[in-house]
Amino acid sequence: MTLLEAATKADELAQAGAERELAALRQEWDEEVEAAARNADYRERAVAYRAIGLFRFRQKLELLRRGLEDESPAARGSALVSVELLSRGNPGVVNGVRPLLHTLATTDANAAVRRLAIVCLRHGSPQRETVVLLQGLAEDDEQDAALRKTARTVAAELRKRAGARL
Repeated sequence: MTLLEAATKADELAQAGAERELAALRQEWDEEVEAAARNADYRERAVAYRAIGLFRFRQKLELLRRGLEDESPAARGSALVSVELLSRGNPGVVNGVRPLLHTLATTDANAAVRRLAIVCLRHGSPQRETVVLLQGLAEDDEQDAALRKTARTVAAELRKRAGARL
């Protein structure tokens, strides 16, 4: 079984609520995830960062943070997909990497990575600086249309969740 196959199996177990089986699979693949995240091949790193989310490896958030800073857009994108998955119902994941997400959303050279960073911000606490940043991106005519639309949608969701606080 490959790491990706094991991660897919882990995702199925997590969705089914099979915590004991998921924990056993995590333990079995723990070292392989770590090794793949350190691999010289960006494709292996991308699989590792994606696997962290599929395995629901909350104890590997620091490894995921490194993925957000990876030189490869594919690896950064995979790390962002995992951040998004792990942050559903747990804003602490996004809150812990918020400055990195802000940087990725505004300055990353890859448009898909920028949009993924914006989508991740959706699951964090509705902080004023995030809403202001997203509104600025949404109103910037120099940004691509898909990015502006994503920023506008996420900003509106955060404002709605915040209510009168913002």
